[in-house]
Amino acid sequence: MTGDPVRSGRPAEGVTQRGSAEPGTPRSLPAGVCVGRQRWNHLLFAHWSVDARTVQATLPPGLTVDTFDGIAYLGIVPFFMERVRPAWLPPLPGISWFLELNVRTYVRDRSGRPGVWFYSLDCDQPLAVSIARRFFHLPYFHARMEARCSAEKVCFASRRRGVAEPLSSYSWSRGPGVFTAPPGSLEFFLVERYLLFAADRGGRLFEGRVHHAPYQLRTPAVSELSTVPAHQAGFALAGEPVSLLAADPVDVSIYRLRAVTAPFA
Repeated sequence: MTGDPVRSGRPAEGVTQRGSAEPGTPRSLPAGVCVGRQRWNHLLFAHWSVDARTVQATLPPGLTVDTFDGIAYLGIVPFFMERVRPAWLPPLPGISWFLELNVRTYVRDRSGRPGVWFYSLDCDQPLAVSIARRFFHLPYFHARMEARCSAEKVCFASRRRGVAEPLSSYSWSRGPGVFTAPPGSLEFFLVERYLLFAADRGGRLFEGRVHHAPYQLRTPAVSELSTVPAHQAGFALAGEPVSLLAADPVDVSIYRLRAVTAPFA
């Protein structure tokens, strides 16, 4: 199900043609206080190439679509959230473990810093949805989800509550061998992102940092791969994904969201 992205087009006017391996990528330990900790596990990154102008039209003022060789990308990422908690508390059974599925693209702010823009984040933990919507201004949605995993295979299913869309199903084997994404590669551009952007109902733009070790990546064998979440976000994906990656678990530190007023220190 993998293929090579077509990279023959010029960068679209008004979009950024860069790779997130450039100087300034915020991978170092952030300044400020860590407010939360969590583990991301059993990650699948599925990416399709999309028209950069179409993506740009969906972004708020202050953000520009980020492209790799002139191509923009849309990602669907199912994974397990584990040990989610405030930094000063231990994880709590029944609250700190849940499932999540996000639809995302890649952007730059006015300072040129690369980050993630989320179109949706489906989740089966109601408390997490409420907190993320209220305090992080992220487009979380309530969903019914189930997953199971063995030593080699992960099966994941999701259906957003209150919609008639069919079940979104994902099945993959993680694959042998582990590698880190080389700076300057498409893999690095797609997964090594440590800055997110969000907007509130009034249109104010916010930024948030996370910190974790570089992803330990694998090349998965994928047998089920739904594009329903992308359709719900307004994108009609055609053809097979141009990149499929799985990642081993990472422990993540979360930093306070703040209004976009100045670059990070």
